[in-house]
Amino acid sequence: MLLQERLKPYTLILASQSPRRRQLLTDAGFAYRMAERFECEERYPDTLAAEQVAPYLSRPRALAPHEILLTADTVVVAAGQVLGKPADRDEAIRMLRLLSGRAHEVVTGVTLRTAARSRCFAAHSSVRFRPLTDEEIVYYVDRYRPLDKAGSYGIQEWIGYVGIEGIEGSFYNVMGLPVQRLYCELESFLGELE
Repeated sequence: MLLQERLKPYTLILASQSPRRRQLLTDAGFAYRMAERFECEERYPDTLAAEQVAPYLSRPRALAPHEILLTADTVVVAAGQVLGKPADRDEAIRMLRLLSGRAHEVVTGVTLRTAARSRCFAAHSSVRFRPLTDEEIVYYVDRYRPLDKAGSYGIQEWIGYVGIEGIEGSFYNVMGLPVQRLYCELESFLGELE
């Protein structure tokens, strides 16, 4: 039986305002509803290891029976720094300068939770940018305004087309949701619930 059929007794709830996550879930054939809007502070303990930041930020809120809450958060790790969403234009430019000409890690933490169980996992992708000129960086930031994106870029936008030399791992993880891994984790999670 397909996963979508096995999910029918449950309501899958996406607790994310990311339009990219909504589109990826829709394109993968998942029926879901949006969680009520909530404020989510993107703060984490300074002592947390870089690879643990995204799963920490994806921690879910309370829910009702027969609901599966899906939360996710993505960070970029470059040169030992965790890069979330930039606060403003200057920070976006600074982040892209840091990523220019080097590889970095994109980590998406995902949590699945019912009233009784939860599962948290992280997906990692390595992305390499070619050296970018300041003119290219400023053009991208001013035209695409990537203030809602970890690391100040969207792989599916202009900067991804012209600036990314290579990727190792899930492309969709870099967009914000490792769809294939989510599918497998949901299958396993449902097996534990049945």
